[in-house]
Amino acid sequence: MLDWYETDGSPAKQEENALMTGSRPNPCRIMIREIFIVRHPVSVCVPVNHKVTLSVRAEGTGILNYQWFTDDEKEVCDGTQADLTVTARKTQLYVCRVNDHFCNCVFSDWVKVKVLDIDKSGLPVHWQGEPHIAVNPKPQTVRQGTKLTLRCLAFGIPTPYYQWYRNGQPLLDMTGDTLQIDRATAEHGGSYLCSISNVLEERWTEPVNVDIVQTDQLPPAAPTATDKVALLIGNLNYSNHPGLMAPIMDVHELANLLQQLGFRVVSLLDLTREEMLAAIEKFIQLLDRGVYGLFYYAGHGYECAGRNYLVAIDAPQPYQPENCVCVQRVMHSMQQRRTALSVILLDTCRKWYNQDCIPSAITPLKPSGNTVYGYATCEDAEAFEVQDGGKSTGIFTKYLNKHILQCEKVTHVLEKVSEDLGRDPLVTGRQAVEIKHTLKEPRSLADPVRTTGHTKELHLRDACWRQANELPRKKRLTFHCGVEVEVSFSALFSNVLVAFASVKTKGPKTQDCTVTLSSKPAMQDIFSGPGRSEDLDSLLFKSSDNPDCTLRLCALQRLKESLVIKVDLHYTHTDSKLRQTESQHVDIGKPLVASCKLYRRRNHAATDKKHEGASAQSMGNISSSKPLLHQTVAGPCRPFTRKAECAAKVAVTRSNEPEENDENELRDFALRH
Repeated sequence: MLDWYETDGSPAKQEENALMTGSRPNPCRIMIREIFIVRHPVSVCVPVNHKVTLSVRAEGTGILNYQWFTDDEKEVCDGTQADLTVTARKTQLYVCRVNDHFCNCVFSDWVKVKVLDIDKSGLPVHWQGEPHIAVNPKPQTVRQGTKLTLRCLAFGIPTPYYQWYRNGQPLLDMTGDTLQIDRATAEHGGSYLCSISNVLEERWTEPVNVDIVQTDQLPPAAPTATDKVALLIGNLNYSNHPGLMAPIMDVHELANLLQQLGFRVVSLLDLTREEMLAAIEKFIQLLDRGVYGLFYYAGHGYECAGRNYLVAIDAPQPYQPENCVCVQRVMHSMQQRRTALSVILLDTCRKWYNQDCIPSAITPLKPSGNTVYGYATCEDAEAFEVQDGGKSTGIFTKYLNKHILQCEKVTHVLEKVSEDLGRDPLVTGRQAVEIKHTLKEPRSLADPVRTTGHTKELHLRDACWRQANELPRKKRLTFHCGVEVEVSFSALFSNVLVAFASVKTKGPKTQDCTVTLSSKPAMQDIFSGPGRSEDLDSLLFKSSDNPDCTLRLCALQRLKESLVIKVDLHYTHTDSKLRQTESQHVDIGKPLVASCKLYRRRNHAATDKKHEGASAQSMGNISSSKPLLHQTVAGPCRPFTRKAECAAKVAVTRSNEPEENDENELRDFALRH
């Protein structure tokens, strides 16, 4: 369409026209063309944060102006050119207005920039916009009369076109990324696939089978957990009972394996009764409907009137139920949280002691199922740990760690543990695994986590769990002499922190630099003392490359104030040849489980007083340190019982109470070949 625009020409132009035409000058007329968009922008489907360029091309008279808008009628900043480049963060509609200087305007087609916040790992680095399938449809088994949904998602510039096929035939009107049939019938079964194409290329999904079955034919859905939480406790340095070695390695290795299974793990060593109760209370708070909860204990224990008791490190002699932790009470609390699976694994003795004592009173809940007890040994029997060279391990936990990663029903895993332990000649006739359970579903510790509908509770658990596992940040210190020292941290357990110090840069006038570390307040080092296993050293160096100095900070659950690390740098000044020392302090707050304030439950002033004298000293050479453990090693591959001893026999009226085994006899028990 053409318009004429009249204007008074210049006098010279009018005179020229008059001479040529022999007529009087007339106003000039300019031909104006209507604005015409020759190329509209196209819709696209891209990953989040992908840069996209939308383009429009138009023809008209004179200079054309452009303005891009979004679907909320807002002008796009810097959107005044024919090409608009945006970083796609959310799905958005766009349109472009084109106008000239003669009050004419026209709008482009609306286009959608669809953003998929999904895995884009397979997207080529130099992707040109050809269809890229990000989500493939999955095989399904659907009950007859219920909804069938298949989904396929693909990136593409322009947005891909979808066409679904069943048994090789195109399905009319099935041209979206989602195929949905509200009431599936037998004829809807078959092989499905989807064609995805744009102007650049065509791609096909892999075919998937859809089975339509009667209600009674539908297999049960695979079990899932809304989350997985585990509390591991190992007691070894007892005040009034023989010390143990194996809980250190047992707890550490099991914690690593459970993390591989997706568990949030809190692992603690050497707890008093009040600390055990406080830790269990925190653990119970992390449980909820649908969660898998696992509680593991390695240390001394016993059984009384059908109840199992865990012996805290401060338990006196003779021990009584009120000085220990009742296992059945822990399970009762777990069941109250309506967990989908509650597992208790005990690597401890079950000798019958004090049978005339009143057992813990526990009101049973209604049967809820899905509870599992895995006992290292049977009733009125002992559980053993073995020292073979430098390695100590509980025999039950040794075989538990061997099988725990298997994707099998948890009771089947424990049955394999029982079979392996039964074949071990070290404990033949002395120790046998016992399994008790109320499983009503084939649940496994390897079941996947599905958080749909539970994200709020998941975030709360995540915040609480992180509180007990948060490490201090790495620090780099610069001393006046120019030396730079890096201080880093690693967690062996949730209440055992290791600080590493390394000299990174030497000063211009320094030589023979060494570093020592100490803490305020001083923290007990449970790894020091005679007879320590060499395996403990290997735990320290997995997270650090040959540091110049290491400081172990144990029993963090008793920390009531901020922990300050003192870094002492010792060096020889090259001019004076004198040995000098500079110091700096690093405040790391309340790391790991210290932030949970487990000490609030503690009411044993004597225990506090006992640990006041403990000091933490740095070690330039850790392998030369001596452990606190006071157990006497009987020899290679000899079992050591995990029952707690009493100083004196308690007189009881029961005539059939079993005699306590002689500890020396057990230590002389040799391996049979």
